[in-house]
Amino acid sequence: MGQKIQTNGLVLYKSRPAVVRAISDKIDIEYDGGSKRVREKDVTPLHPGPVSVLPGGVADAPGLDDARELLLDEALPFEDFTDLLYGEFTPASAWGAWQLLNEGLYFSGEADAVKARPAELVEEDIAKRDAKAREKADWEEMLERLKKRQMAESDRPALVEVERVAHAESDKSRILDAIDLSVTPANAHRLLVQIGYWSEEYNPHPRRHGISLDDNLLDFDDPAEPQRTDLRDLIAWAIDDAGSQDPDDAISLDGDRLYVHVADAAAIVQPGSNLDEEARSRGANLYLPDRVIHMLPHAMTQQLGLGLQETSPALSISFIVDDAGELDDIRIETSLVRVTRTSYDAADHELDGNLAGLKVLTDRIAARRLQAGAATLDLPEVNVRVIDDEIVIQPYQRGGSRQLVTEAMLAAGEAVAKYAQEHTIAIPFASQPEPDEVRQPQTMSETFAYRRMFKPSRGTVEPAPHFGLGLPHYTRTTSPLRRYPDLLAHQQLHAWLRGDTLLDESQVSERLSIAESASRLIRKGERLSNQHWKLLYLHRNREWQGEAVVAELDERKMTLIIPQLALEMKQRRVAGLELDQQVRLAVDSINISDLEARFRILG
Repeated sequence: MGQKIQTNGLVLYKSRPAVVRAISDKIDIEYDGGSKRVREKDVTPLHPGPVSVLPGGVADAPGLDDARELLLDEALPFEDFTDLLYGEFTPASAWGAWQLLNEGLYFSGEADAVKARPAELVEEDIAKRDAKAREKADWEEMLERLKKRQMAESDRPALVEVERVAHAESDKSRILDAIDLSVTPANAHRLLVQIGYWSEEYNPHPRRHGISLDDNLLDFDDPAEPQRTDLRDLIAWAIDDAGSQDPDDAISLDGDRLYVHVADAAAIVQPGSNLDEEARSRGANLYLPDRVIHMLPHAMTQQLGLGLQETSPALSISFIVDDAGELDDIRIETSLVRVTRTSYDAADHELDGNLAGLKVLTDRIAARRLQAGAATLDLPEVNVRVIDDEIVIQPYQRGGSRQLVTEAMLAAGEAVAKYAQEHTIAIPFASQPEPDEVRQPQTMSETFAYRRMFKPSRGTVEPAPHFGLGLPHYTRTTSPLRRYPDLLAHQQLHAWLRGDTLLDESQVSERLSIAESASRLIRKGERLSNQHWKLLYLHRNREWQGEAVVAELDERKMTLIIPQLALEMKQRRVAGLELDQQVRLAVDSINISDLEARFRILG
């Protein structure tokens, strides 16, 4: 400060006051809490001393207002600045003056020229300081609330960072760190529900896996009108689950010819269009228990869904089914059809009536697939839906009209695969390698173990057998409103029928790869979402009791399958239980954030 360092003088060392005790090649200083030898450049002289007691906090400066007014127009050396503030230049006043200068609020400058800062800047900084203090107080009050699992509406903006963690969009959170919670999506989810930021129903899993929850709202033109075969005289059935809103396939029988009519989405969605690229990036419809997020604009389903209008444009795939269940005389054509919609339950009553002829043909197809080694994994499946805030879980019933429709759709996929190979049309085939060991499971535990041996199916432009279906070649083709690979196959068939240029194998492969990456996330999002709602169902029905089957036994754990809920849960192993043994369960605890449930065995 323009002074010399003197023995017993006051100096500044790392923003702390210190007393010089000796001067040699280095400076011996003493400060609150210790002593040290330092270099001359490490200290700044404040007062020549002598110092009897180290100064402490900031003393009130009686001359503060006068100094602020006077120093607006001139600058003073530090000693004069101190005298102006305190009316004296002592070690204590020098320390107080330095702190006011170092604070940088009212004064600025160097040792030889201290000046007052303009009033408007001081007011601006005071406002910022006060705002920061209020922010700190608000922060601390919020943390106290959160520790008690409470929330004020004013906390919502700050809690967005926790929401991002819950959605796996960030792995950092000052809030979670501050209240001693590990920064994990499950912990963030649990906290947001506990404080009421989210309702207990909130399902974070789709967004957690990067899945868009916005519908496709792109505009589209009316379908192109190719020359269509008039098949409106055929009786066509669109058989779906009750409540289905996107019927995209129907079946007919004309003598010994089986027709599968498919909604003609490719008449609207042209390759490379905005609609096509958006559908490709989504991969498939996202079916959640409480809503459906559509791959294509929902209005397109209303226009093209079979049976939603009096007459529907379709791509009709037809073939003869011979006595051995083989497909012959395959035809593919754009058509007009008139479709009657019905449910599986209602269709079951027509298996000996209007659907009897179709059942004969699809039974042949099923027998041929089974003979070829098709694998039937008979594990429970359910449909989980939320209707007027009620969670409804209904088991799927196999056999009957559902099996009839399944066989017809698989046959359509096989027919298109054969047709594409015969005419050298590049399409996305679906294949599945054979497992390392082929089994014929008889019990639930055997089926559960066999499922783990299955290799995943994959999309490819090279035709290959599909082990699980027992088909030599297969493509998914009956859901172009809901799955992009089906739409891609339809686009290629349309181009072939019109005589237009086809996409080559590399173009098909590139489009398929993008769609399948998105579809894998869709499937995972659906699986986790179903688990979420199943556990929420149990949470709402804590008195639930039901039957379970022991599907797997490890050294310490066991896997139970609850057929009524199609729920698979690991539990601690109970002595005396055997594979496939049925046990009766009651709910013990539900952890929705971690997707875990614990049950106790009754009796």
